[in-house]
Amino acid sequence: MKSIRPFHLAVPVKDLEETRVFYREVMGFEEGRSSECWVDFNFFGHQFVIHQVDQMDEANVNPVDGKAVPVPHFGVVLDWEDWESLSKRLQAAKVTFVIEPYIRFEGQVGEQATMFFKDPSGNALEFKSFKNDEDLFAK
Repeated sequence: MKSIRPFHLAVPVKDLEETRVFYREVMGFEEGRSSECWVDFNFFGHQFVIHQVDQMDEANVNPVDGKAVPVPHFGVVLDWEDWESLSKRLQAAKVTFVIEPYIRFEGQVGEQATMFFKDPSGNALEFKSFKNDEDLFAK
């Protein structure tokens, strides 16, 4: 398989400075270039950009494993230890979870640790880790 190139993702935010602090201080992302209306971050080696907007749209939800999963959402599949470390950091920062950290599909193909939360602008994030990496694209 060819090595994966970094992706670029830009999301709207209602308060640039508040959201900037969240990604820099709470999430621990390195800040890159910026202007008065956008900020780049290193998102696990990918280019993540927040853009100031006048109005945020409401997100929808989809039922998965008995939980109301916010759609759209984005995140990264982490190593198990990195997922646990991030979960502890977010809990210590008193981040409010949409879906608390837990093990989904326990004992099944696709068993994974997952958690959902929102940034200060309401963008939904999911971070997960698979018990077996081979299950990432399993049917």
